[in-house]
Amino acid sequence: MDKPMPKIAFKGMSLGLKCRDFFRPRKKILSDLDIKPNFKVLDFGCGHGSYIPLLSKAVGEHGKVYALDIHPLAIEKVESLILKSNLSNVETVCSDCSTGLPDKNLDFILLYDIFHALSYKIKVLTELHRILKDEGVLSFSDHHMKENDIISEMEKRNLFKLHEKKKFTYSFVKKHTA
Repeated sequence: MDKPMPKIAFKGMSLGLKCRDFFRPRKKILSDLDIKPNFKVLDFGCGHGSYIPLLSKAVGEHGKVYALDIHPLAIEKVESLILKSNLSNVETVCSDCSTGLPDKNLDFILLYDIFHALSYKIKVLTELHRILKDEGVLSFSDHHMKENDIISEMEKRNLFKLHEKKKFTYSFVKKHTA
């Protein structure tokens, strides 16, 4: 099992991400995605919640956003954001992998800037494959990885295949297993 980073490291990372978000707004990244009202979306490794308000607005009042992170401070920050911004369609999940969601439940999964740090990549990808709808999309971005490594890592387990390279992200779709 992966373990959360020390609290001081998380606080430092959060500060750095807030600066990043100022200079490179998350809205630009999400412009790559076709998230529609009523969709169910998971932000896997949500951190301090950069994408959560935008996702909440995109899916609308009848959609659902799940914010998953291993770090209790991340969950606290997102829960505070939920209360402060009155995001009634957002739910947090504190976990390193297991989502607790039903099979084939999600339209979109965001896997951004976390994959390189995962110890149990196959376990995480297996869980994401399980909860993604057959026509769903796994949106991937990790600035710590090169394009060839991203595609290789995502496709070598025979769970996902590259659908499209976008401006800021890679879209993967499920490979259907027998």
